[in-house]
Amino acid sequence: MTATEPAEKLLSPVLSASWDDHRPWSLETYHRHEGYQGLRKALAMDPDALIALVKESGLRGRGGAGFPTGLKWQFIPQNDGKPHYLVVNADESEPGTCKDIPLLFANPHALIEGMVIASYAIRCEHAFIYLRGEVVPVLRRLHAAVAEAYQAGYLGRDILGSGVDLDITVHAGAGAYICGEETALLDSLEGRRGQPRLRPPFPAIAGLYACPTVVNNVESIASVPSILARGKEWFTSLGTEKSPGFTLYSLSGHVTNPGQYEAPLGVTLRQLLDISGGVRSGHRLKFWTPGGSSTPMFTDEHLDVPLDYEGVGAAGSMLGTKALQIFDETTCVVRAVTRWTEFYAHESCGKCTPCREGTYWLVQLLKRIEAGAGEAGDLEKLLDIADNINGKSFCALGDGAASPISSSLQYFRAEYEQHLAERRCPFDPAAATVWADAKQAKAPQPATEREVHA
Repeated sequence: MTATEPAEKLLSPVLSASWDDHRPWSLETYHRHEGYQGLRKALAMDPDALIALVKESGLRGRGGAGFPTGLKWQFIPQNDGKPHYLVVNADESEPGTCKDIPLLFANPHALIEGMVIASYAIRCEHAFIYLRGEVVPVLRRLHAAVAEAYQAGYLGRDILGSGVDLDITVHAGAGAYICGEETALLDSLEGRRGQPRLRPPFPAIAGLYACPTVVNNVESIASVPSILARGKEWFTSLGTEKSPGFTLYSLSGHVTNPGQYEAPLGVTLRQLLDISGGVRSGHRLKFWTPGGSSTPMFTDEHLDVPLDYEGVGAAGSMLGTKALQIFDETTCVVRAVTRWTEFYAHESCGKCTPCREGTYWLVQLLKRIEAGAGEAGDLEKLLDIADNINGKSFCALGDGAASPISSSLQYFRAEYEQHLAERRCPFDPAAATVWADAKQAKAPQPATEREVHA
């Protein structure tokens, strides 16, 4: 794969292949795109052989950490006399991340088929979808798709005559970022306040209702049917050696054509920008996030970093949710980081002191610097507080809050110092808006000397 390859070779629409069809969310459309063929093959296999197949395919979790999916399934103890559960994490709330919700809205049956396959593999008879409660249209569409699957015999008792039983419950959360953390999600699903649990025990041993549980991301489970339908060799032919397969990259911000771009893992931002029309006309790339606001930011020096787990990690960040937020030179990095940190301070569950107190003080310092009231030593205080949060909080929310602080000071310390020296923010916030250039183009231009004397 090279930057000179045409877009049709670079992109690999699988989950998004039907998105521009008529009624792509319907069972009829899904059937036209190999729908439920993978399930038929899976039900003809032994559950342990199915787990081994997914493990050998190299499919890694698409929710952020990139943990091998088949290995997670393998952790579930067998013959333990307890019910097993599959919980799909559809609580997509990372700033900049917008892949799971569009996938559920346009192609919900890919998730349902994947859930039946995964449930059969781990001997689960009741699976749950934990959906972010604000997305009511997706909630309705999921309910309709689950009803279609029951009616067609893909859910319920004796699925396709295999003797396998499965029920799916769609649960709408109350809208808390912390519930994207798997153990906080399980607490919320059980009716308690969403807060992360102490581990061990891990969910595979004591998860939902203290029973063995697999928690997987939407895209991870939705990718399984195509592996069964097309084979693990096809899947491993995409992507890179350690990060095989396809994935959805979300491009947003100062890019000409934002949206979802499904491509093999290992593609670069330069290639994706070539396909999406590049940074908005007349501007240049300043910084970007490879996996959402909780991942250390990159600059234009990282345009050719392979967007897979190893490539991004080696460059000093994390692939995360593959939320590529693009910012051009009109953006104040201090302002952007302040807004992200305000989000994390607001969403902190308050369970641990480093995150609860640290995010509050990060916001106070950042707002003071952005307003031009910063003092000498504030930058070192920022780094000191971030260091006291990173790796010391109860869950990864604290790490996510500290990452943009540390990375922005690494790459743009001079910009922070400019705020301190000039006692103001040197950027016009309006210039970074998407309508700024259009307004400037429509504004009357001052007359030239030739026009004045005409």
